Amino acid sequence: MRRILSANLLRNTCLFGANLPSHASVAAGRQTWTLNSCRKSSGETTSMDLSDMRKKYKGDEECFEESQLVSLDPIKQFGNWFDDATKCPEIGEANAMCIATASKEGRPSARMVLLKGYSNEGFRFFSNYESRKGSELESNPYACLVFYWEPLNRQIRIEGSVERIPYQSSCDYFHSRPKSSQIGAVVSRQSTPVPNRDYLRQKNAELEEKYKDTEVPMPDYWGGYIVKPSLIEFWQGQTNRLHDRIVFTRAKDGESELGEFQHSAEGGWVYQRLSP
Repeated sequence: MRRILSANLLRNTCLFGANLPSHASVAAGRQTWTLNSCRKSSGETTSMDLSDMRKKYKGDEECFEESQLVSLDPIKQFGNWFDDATKCPEIGEANAMCIATASKEGRPSARMVLLKGYSNEGFRFFSNYESRKGSELESNPYACLVFYWEPLNRQIRIEGSVERIPYQSSCDYFHSRPKSSQIGAVVSRQSTPVPNRDYLRQKNAELEEKYKDTEVPMPDYWGGYIVKPSLIEFWQGQTNRLHDRIVFTRAKDGESELGEFQHSAEGGWVYQRLSP
């Protein structure tokens, strides 16, 4: 019979090095996962086997079929899934997305940002142009966005080219933000080293005093980007790992013939199902 250990008991057991039965079952939140070892010997690194961490997704009767696409326009399909995510009480920030960029040498980096708008033209977010992502986009203007809505077992991947949005559009959004956020954007020379947090607190206090009665000017190192998609993939998890993947890609200029298993969509897009 498996033993269900509380999180506190597990932590204390790990800390004091007590022996655990092999493959002890641990209840953590909504997931049940298997712990093979949590002991750390002197001079050794911690080794945790997570091979048995496994969660149920959707069953085959809840699969995502091509017939369930609300539109053959992937932007409208994105909007449908995004609306579902915003209505899900278990999702705190439906517009949180991972954006991956790469240097001109091809070294990738990724971080979470917030989507601030989308349209047929693309997906908008704001950042510091001098940050690591800004520097990478300057030399290699392509990115991948990933939305993962775990309670819905859904993920959307978006790949495309990236451009800065017009200055006035950035300025309008900047001044729509709370004043504290505007000041924070001026304080932070994102990705540059600082001596400590007090340094940031002091700079923030100085600017709060400076701009307490006046408008905060948008710094020239801050603004918006738009990711113009060339690929949008809709993924839905299946417990048997035969996950649903329906991907839309833009037909290249001059291409008129469909590839194997491709179907025509709207607005110059084609779509097909991919193996999980």
